[in-house]
Amino acid sequence: MKPFSIFPFKTIVLSLLIFSQTAFCSDQTFKKITYEPTTYAPTKVLVKRADQTSVKLPDKPAIYALIQTTQGDLIVELYDEAAPKTVQNFIDLAQGEKEFRSEKGSERRPFYDGLKFHRVIENFMAQGGCPRGDGTGGPGFQFEDEINGKALGLDKLKVKDAPEYQAQLQRAVLAEFNIKSRQEFEEKRTEVEKAYHEAMELPVLEVLYRVGYRFNEVLPSKKATRGALAMANAGPNTNGSQFFINQVDTPHLNGLHTVFGFLITGYDVLDRIIDKGNLQTTIRKVLILDKRQ
Repeated sequence: MKPFSIFPFKTIVLSLLIFSQTAFCSDQTFKKITYEPTTYAPTKVLVKRADQTSVKLPDKPAIYALIQTTQGDLIVELYDEAAPKTVQNFIDLAQGEKEFRSEKGSERRPFYDGLKFHRVIENFMAQGGCPRGDGTGGPGFQFEDEINGKALGLDKLKVKDAPEYQAQLQRAVLAEFNIKSRQEFEEKRTEVEKAYHEAMELPVLEVLYRVGYRFNEVLPSKKATRGALAMANAGPNTNGSQFFINQVDTPHLNGLHTVFGFLITGYDVLDRIIDKGNLQTTIRKVLILDKRQ
């Protein structure tokens, strides 16, 4: 699982559609808005165990995660109002309050203790939470995204003005014509190119919706800026245990990944983790500190 990157149009044409289950009828145009918000009921985050620390925390009332690593401490504010189900999952895994599956079977223990930051990229992010250490592992379950696309402004942003979403636009167009090979693309090239230019006028929210992303209009979702703590995934609604912390702003990830926290202190630690490289930094312990009033 990893944050998506952008691929050239020709590369996508050569591959099978990732989201083929969201293909539309070929007579549907790209001038129609099909987006509909998903139903969402907020929940209250519960911290079941009171962890203790002598590390000074911010004065702001909030839930904090102290991620102790071999490079130093990261203090993260958890967005319990912007992504409550995601925050609850992270807390319960960190504290050993949630059952997960491993190669040994069902387990219930602090999930993140001893795991490494397996994927780090300079001027991008540091990713952890994979028990296998190669990006393919997880807790044995998946859960849905918690993203309000309108809160991120994706309904006002046209895809023609956001080149970072070209990969999703290309998938939407190919899905429209059910194209799965170069030959099929060549046979429908004129129609596809016309539809592609029409689709450039669509809002980003509509394009993401067409390739399978679902958004609520309830949560105060946050953007993937520098310091954002977000879920890594393999596409819509495939969250598990893997997360990443941004070293820089990543606007191309807005709407694709649930942002559920923000790095308060430890930017120097984050830089060291990334400088060290893949699998060189271990998470010793994740403490959850509830300072809500």
